[in-house]
Amino acid sequence: MATRNISTDMDPLDGWSLPAWTYDDPDFFAAECERVFATSWQVVCHLSDIRNKGDWHSLEYIGESIIVVHGEDGHVRAFTNVCRHRGSRLVDGSSGCAKKLVCPYHAWTYDLDGRLSGVPQKSDYPGLDASRHGLAPVDMEIWRGFVFVRLRSEGPSVAEMMAPYELQIAPYRFEELVALGRVTLRPRDVNWKNVADNYSDGLHIPVAHPGLTRLFGRSYGVEAESHVDRMWGDLITKPSANWSERLYQSLLPDVPHLPETSQKRWLYFKLWPNVAFDIYPDQIDFMQFLPVSPTETLIREISYVLPDSRREMKAARYLNWRINRQVNAEDTELISRVQQGMGSRSFNIGPLGESEVCLRSFCSKIREIIPEARQEHRPPAGWNRS
Repeated sequence: MATRNISTDMDPLDGWSLPAWTYDDPDFFAAECERVFATSWQVVCHLSDIRNKGDWHSLEYIGESIIVVHGEDGHVRAFTNVCRHRGSRLVDGSSGCAKKLVCPYHAWTYDLDGRLSGVPQKSDYPGLDASRHGLAPVDMEIWRGFVFVRLRSEGPSVAEMMAPYELQIAPYRFEELVALGRVTLRPRDVNWKNVADNYSDGLHIPVAHPGLTRLFGRSYGVEAESHVDRMWGDLITKPSANWSERLYQSLLPDVPHLPETSQKRWLYFKLWPNVAFDIYPDQIDFMQFLPVSPTETLIREISYVLPDSRREMKAARYLNWRINRQVNAEDTELISRVQQGMGSRSFNIGPLGESEVCLRSFCSKIREIIPEARQEHRPPAGWNRS
């Protein structure tokens, strides 16, 4: 397995994992929500999901509900899903289309650009300045067709994070993607960091994923950039003993817009801290690990594709789904075992090998943002409030 760690920062704890208590501690979880997730970029949807005026998509995480809306002027904007009158949620569900956003509580009405345009019994509010009571905007960035939002302006842009890999990403034509199916939500009874750790872990591939090992041989590699992990594996020519994998190997057609090196490559990126793109020649899978509680995570995922009516491509996409359904089942078992084991009195921290560059990078970032993670043992309850 190839590995490369681009970061040169050194720390005495570089060779050690985060302590187990950080994977179930309520105070640490609260600190992560405020210090990690409030400042991080989260994907809401792709522009192709909101291509018409009035189309909107929503995302809920760490107690906030965010909506992105395609305005009458053609611009896409992002707001908190909160009426400025009494704080009611404006819209329900994950997507919809509306000419105006009307609060279901008292019918305060907002234009698609967020301006307050209608207040029933307006004479009851003689001092109301409508211009100051529009929907609350949030940071938004469109990176290669994907709409990202964040709650607090801090840290690099998505484009800056992905800059080292732009040349690799460009041939996949992200901007032209359309959804294949709908968003799937998969709850898991584990801390979000367990999902993130597992996603970027390369050592478990030959141990726990026999299918990927049959497909990749020894080609799986990992590397860590400042804000992005990259993983990759190249399909080998030896036919797999598994029929789904063997058919995928033989049926996957050439993709004219991809370079030769990408025709048989499965490529993975994890953007800090919890946004992942699985990039295949046949499709692009998006995945997000949303924290729900110290021991609960919601995995949000959907596939995107470029229009391609070839039967071989349709078959390859179906086989891709079959293969990765098994991989997901294997990963679910793995992260559940780790979450259970971290509750043992016998385990505090574990050593990280020199090849575990992505995990080392992740742990270093968490310790930098939340210094309490440097403590091997759990602090007294309430430490985050104090």
